[in-house]
This record gives sequence, structure tokens and C-alpha cells, in this order.
Amino acid sequence: MSETGESEQKRRVRALYGESSIAVYQAYPKEIAERAVRAGTFVAPFKEDRMTWIKPSFLWMMYRSGWATKPNQECVLSIEITREGFEWALAHSSLSHFDRHVHPDPAAWRKGLNESPVRVQWDPDRSTSFDPLPERAIQVGLSGEAVKRYVRDWIIGVNDVTGFVHSIRSEIRQGCTEGAMQKLPVERHYPLPECIRNRIGADK
Repeated sequence: MSETGESEQKRRVRALYGESSIAVYQAYPKEIAERAVRAGTFVAPFKEDRMTWIKPSFLWMMYRSGWATKPNQECVLSIEITREGFEWALAHSSLSHFDRHVHPDPAAWRKGLNESPVRVQWDPDRSTSFDPLPERAIQVGLSGEAVKRYVRDWIIGVNDVTGFVHSIRSEIRQGCTEGAMQKLPVERHYPLPECIRNRIGADK
């Protein structure tokens, strides 16, 4: 068992990525999502002074948003960002909870938490039926300088994938789970430098 009482599960970043970019997901109300798609990045009423969480796992985003049905999460966006920006975020992050395998003591963890503009949280990844999977999915919370970099420098493109989300959900509800699974984004193990893996408690 870990310090938080959770069973030990593999922590690996899995994502849809290419040579220079990676896809992350967020869910927003229509007024934020539509303007972000038009602008190619986030603009008002998106608030840069609030923490914003990006998620590389498509199915974890589906779990969090209820397949784009929860209030204020009716639009799911696929955001393509630079791998350089994504790795900057992880390199300047702090875990959201104390982990004895990462931090020498709770005081060091609290110091890092207060000084870092990025939070990392590991949660059980999910299946199409939202059952927890053996591996954990990463969530990355951006605040302060990290949000500004995200909005102004890292984002390459913003796509509204809500229609795709609803179609996948419909197939699953009709019992066509295998067909739906074949349409999901192909997420692969994302290679991280050892220094970043150690910082966020990720496995090889």
C-alpha cells in the first residue's frame, strides 16, 4: 500500500502524441469551448488566474465529464500542445500528495507544492464502462506562469470532439463496445527523461 492507502498501480503517461506534439483533453461549457476553437487557444471567458487541468487519457476525460454530459463539461476539447511545453510543465510540477518514494519528508513536499506552478495527480485510469484499470492516468494542473505559457506558447490547435464523444457513447450503450474501442485514440507510453519521472513518481 502507498502512503495514501491506495494499492500500488503502475504510473505511466499514456497519450496520443507525435514527434513534436501531444494531445490533451479538457471539458468546458459551450461559451468557453466555442471561442477557444475559433481562436485556436483559450480566450475570455476562460480565466487565466484559475488552475486548469489537462488530461492525456481520453477515457479518463470521459469518466470525468460523463461522456460530455455533466454540467459545465458539455463540450470536450482535444488540444494539441508542444511536447516541449508538456515536459516543461512536468519538470516544474509537484505531486498533489506526499509520496515517500518521491519526497524526503513532508516538509520538502509542502515546500515544493507551494513553489510549483503545476500540480500532478495520478488517478486510476478507466475503461469504457468507467471501471478502474490497473494503471494510473496522469492529470496535470496548470496555474500562474504555467497557464500563461499554455495559452500563449504551447497550444498548437484546439478541436471540439464532442460529436465524436457522443457517437462513441452511443455505440457503447448499444452494446457495440468492441467497435467503439477500435475508434478510440491510440494512446502509447510517452517517454519521459529520468529526472521528470523521478519528480512525478512515474514508472519506466
